[in-house]
Amino acid sequence: MPLAVIGAAAAAGAATLLLRPRSGLIDPAPVRAEGYFSEDELQRARAFRRPQRAIAFSGMGVSGATVLGLALRPPEVLSRLRDRPLAGAAATGAAGSLFFTALGLPFSAVSHRRSVRFGLSTQSWRSWFSDLGKATALGTGFSAAGAALGMGLVRRYPRRWWMPGSAAIVGVGGAFTFLSPLLLDPIFNKFTPLPEGPLRTEVLSLAEKAGVDVGEVYRVDASRRTTGVNAYVWGLGRTKRVVLYDTLIDGFPADHVRSVVAHELSHVKHRDVPRGLLWLAIVAPLGTLLVKEIANSLSDDSEPSPAMLPALALATSLVSFWGQVAGNVLSRAVERRADAFALSLTDEPEPFIEMERALSVKNLGDPSPPRLMQLLFGTHPDTLERIGIGVAWGTRGGGAAPAEQQQ
Repeated sequence: MPLAVIGAAAAAGAATLLLRPRSGLIDPAPVRAEGYFSEDELQRARAFRRPQRAIAFSGMGVSGATVLGLALRPPEVLSRLRDRPLAGAAATGAAGSLFFTALGLPFSAVSHRRSVRFGLSTQSWRSWFSDLGKATALGTGFSAAGAALGMGLVRRYPRRWWMPGSAAIVGVGGAFTFLSPLLLDPIFNKFTPLPEGPLRTEVLSLAEKAGVDVGEVYRVDASRRTTGVNAYVWGLGRTKRVVLYDTLIDGFPADHVRSVVAHELSHVKHRDVPRGLLWLAIVAPLGTLLVKEIANSLSDDSEPSPAMLPALALATSLVSFWGQVAGNVLSRAVERRADAFALSLTDEPEPFIEMERALSVKNLGDPSPPRLMQLLFGTHPDTLERIGIGVAWGTRGGGAAPAEQQQ
């Protein structure tokens, strides 16, 4: 166990250092939240985010305590499935997915109700439950298939199942990234290629200037679910795409949208999605070995059976969580590079800063979240750091400080 812990931590650290951007970064200038946000905006963001974090942590605590109890004392019914291990594992995975969805439902409902009250969510309860039903159906199917696959590998390779298991994790991750834009995302939203017009011309011009093949650019009907603003890059190969929220396209001036598009083009330019899969490929083998060691220490089953699945689920959750913490270090560095790339591509620090401010206000984000929360869960630099990057670029290029700073 100690060697497995050390090995998994070393693999995550090495992968993060290996793939971390080494150039194209900008040291942020020091900025204060009061220089860019009114007191009402700061209080509103904190009034929303702090209880939301408490709700999320409460849900995680209840789920974590439940899966720990199931791992230490598996339900007797699971032992009766020993004679049909694969079918039993699939049934256990499906039942577990449904059970934990129901267990977390009160927390999700309270979180949604608060989002509606603060004006961030535009979903009615009917629409919300519709999305929940779709997600539950997909999650149940994936959990059943994953549990059956895991049980098959454990029974076929009792001592070394972590080797083919890690290969399966990477393979499934790659397949999911490739197929999700085609098969899964359209279940929840409508994606429309940007029509001919000024915005499409602007995007293609920026892509040409950046020297990247942007793939396709889509508008997504995010407004059916939220007033928040976002954009992202997703997919592999022929499914690669840049996706812009309709709330971004319809609600912001061209120079603000240009700043966001330039940021997303950095992810295409630097192949950040494939590099994320490479990070997973480096981390998965020793991470899966650690999962095996933790699960074995929790389960006293002499023969692999569905009764060991709760221990396997707990071990996977623990290793995945700490692996994601390491992955977030890499993610924040990648996002810093994307911000710097956007500034170098557009040379428009003022719209960049104004957009970062607007994103925080529209999404009710905390401009400067608690350091521990940012360390554990932050996939992007916090808003003040990103504004500081824009200020540093503007100062270096001789540009004027934004109006908020001048005040």
